[in-house]
Amino acid sequence: MLKNHSLFVVTDMSRNWLIKQADAVFTGETHSVNNPVTDIRIHNGIITEIGTNLTPLDCSNEALASETIVDAKGCVIYPAFCNTHHHLAQSVLKAVPTGLNQGLGEWLQSVPYRFWPKMPAELVYLAAKMGLIDMLRSGVSICADHHYLYHLHSSSAVEQAIWQAADELGIRLVLCRGGANIIGSHKGMRNMGIEPETLDVTLSRLQATKAHYHQDGGDAYRKLVVAPTSLIHSQTPDQLIELAAFAKQHQLKRHSHLLEVGFDEQQSQIKYGMSAIDYVESIGWLDEEVSFAHLVQSNDTGIAQLGQARCTMSHCSTSNLRLGSGIAPVLAMQQQGVNITIGVDGSASSENASMLQELNLAWLLHRGQGDATATSVDEIIRWGSQNGAEFFGFNSGSIAVGKNADLVLWDVSSLRYRGCHDLLVAPIVAGEPATIKNMFIAGKEVVNNGQVNNVDYEALGEQVTASLTALLKEI
Repeated sequence: MLKNHSLFVVTDMSRNWLIKQADAVFTGETHSVNNPVTDIRIHNGIITEIGTNLTPLDCSNEALASETIVDAKGCVIYPAFCNTHHHLAQSVLKAVPTGLNQGLGEWLQSVPYRFWPKMPAELVYLAAKMGLIDMLRSGVSICADHHYLYHLHSSSAVEQAIWQAADELGIRLVLCRGGANIIGSHKGMRNMGIEPETLDVTLSRLQATKAHYHQDGGDAYRKLVVAPTSLIHSQTPDQLIELAAFAKQHQLKRHSHLLEVGFDEQQSQIKYGMSAIDYVESIGWLDEEVSFAHLVQSNDTGIAQLGQARCTMSHCSTSNLRLGSGIAPVLAMQQQGVNITIGVDGSASSENASMLQELNLAWLLHRGQGDATATSVDEIIRWGSQNGAEFFGFNSGSIAVGKNADLVLWDVSSLRYRGCHDLLVAPIVAGEPATIKNMFIAGKEVVNNGQVNNVDYEALGEQVTASLTALLKEI
């Protein structure tokens, strides 16, 4: 299963496609019945034309490559989503009984930090593959995995397993490379006796990952982000300053957890004598190159600081509700200038692991806090696609000429949609279950009629069961 390769490259060539007669297309410019776009032409992985009644190219001219026609009747087309915060290794840690009714601090001890130091590379590969299949079946072309399975003696094969899983499925992977250099106030590491990396080891491993995997530019399939697990708990101020300097030197984005629960603020005040937001600003971690997951416990002052710095946040509604952490004040953040994106978070605290569920929940949640004008479907789609793709530097996240052809054809032909007057919004407002007829990443078809291509579901399930059973015997 695991390949002895240092670099995996997607080699399948894009086909040229002409997608025709969609019921509606989300271009972000006009809406629903006022939107004339029904057809999209894709050449060499790029959207080259959008409009209505586009005709196939005359391929008798040898200079023009042939096109495959896709019948999009009964479908609405969205840009593929960008999941900005995940923990793929948790895909085999769903509904662990001891953690099912615990808050974040206790849950960290009962679930991820109980299992992950003993997870072999083979199981991480299977977990990543399961998690990325969840992403594809819910319309995600870019998955940012906040991977923190690193300790002083960890094997490079564990990280390699995640890159391989993404390569085999043809999905774009952003590895937010986590880890800790101190145990500090991190309950999970302290109680499980995990020996953290030294900073020199972290920097050396980051350098190796960048050299082997990272790709610059908007067409990339692989990107590396510097992402210490927690700015409050897992590094000293000097270590975080050095990690920020490494990221800036190598033109890499930065990411971390922050203010998921009130414990972050309490520890920042105790250890540093200032608020968590003031602290991250003091060590150079508050600018437009940084994204934070959660930010649930942000106050008005912190929100203003985040907005002034033009930070990005990953809104993980399902996980925050599942763990009882609260609801992030994203509308106030957006008003202050924070870039809002969506993350599904790890499957151990968000068992459905569906981007479509996250978008449906975000659309509803903030209306419940405010009123029926609080969120719009157009806005929610941008949170889930364009905002994240642009932050990570991808030429995708929207449907326009010149953009990468990362597209999802949502099937809205079934009975449950027959009463829907505005089909363009149907996948968001109706939520799960929803089926993808076709999905393309850089013009390569990765999902067909609801099934992720080139996956033997039964065999994968059997492998997961066998590997997980072996792990449970060691716990």
